[in-house]
Amino acid sequence: MEFNWFNKKQDNYPEFYLAYLERFKKKAKGPIEDTRFVAFDTETTGFDKKEDRVLSIGAVSIVHKTIPVSNSFELYIHQDIFKSETVKIHGLMKNGDYEKVTELEAIKAFLEYIQNSVLVAHHAGFDKNMMNEMMLRNGLGKLKNKFIDTGVLFKKSKHKIYQDTLQKHYSLDDLCKELNVPKVDRHTASGDALITAMIFLKILSRLDKRKHLKWGYLLHG
Repeated sequence: MEFNWFNKKQDNYPEFYLAYLERFKKKAKGPIEDTRFVAFDTETTGFDKKEDRVLSIGAVSIVHKTIPVSNSFELYIHQDIFKSETVKIHGLMKNGDYEKVTELEAIKAFLEYIQNSVLVAHHAGFDKNMMNEMMLRNGLGKLKNKFIDTGVLFKKSKHKIYQDTLQKHYSLDDLCKELNVPKVDRHTASGDALITAMIFLKILSRLDKRKHLKWGYLLHG
């Protein structure tokens, strides 16, 4: 007798996660200019994906090289784990005056917003790991979206003659300076998501001028 453990596990997933998975059954990539991208950012209690928690998520969509700001996404998450030393970075107080949702409610809303879009983040591995850990903690699978890391993409976009002068890591502030992007609501999830989106569009423009605007250049992870 054979068991299909994958399907058995899927049977235990809630409807919203199954609907999310369904969107990835068609794997073909369309033209870059017609693709919906979502730039997102998380504010967290720290940098340990196991011990720390996501406090807020911010996101904006990018369609046809424009950012419809009216269609942005932002929420705050109730967490029992809290570290006061990180408040000076993100400004989120444990009992702050903003409506909070549970982790599961946050995941459901986020997945409904991103759908099967290509996700864009700065130092994407961190935000991806924090989101995946939160999803696993709530009995779900991981994110299935393709990811683009603006830090990696920026270094790719620099001409070869400048490769020896590149820094090992570029912070979001570094890229704002390099690309002349205003620091809008820095260190808030929604503000950093918008900044990341603007940086992404600037890099796309650079790649387009050099005829390097191809999926192989963009995707990371």
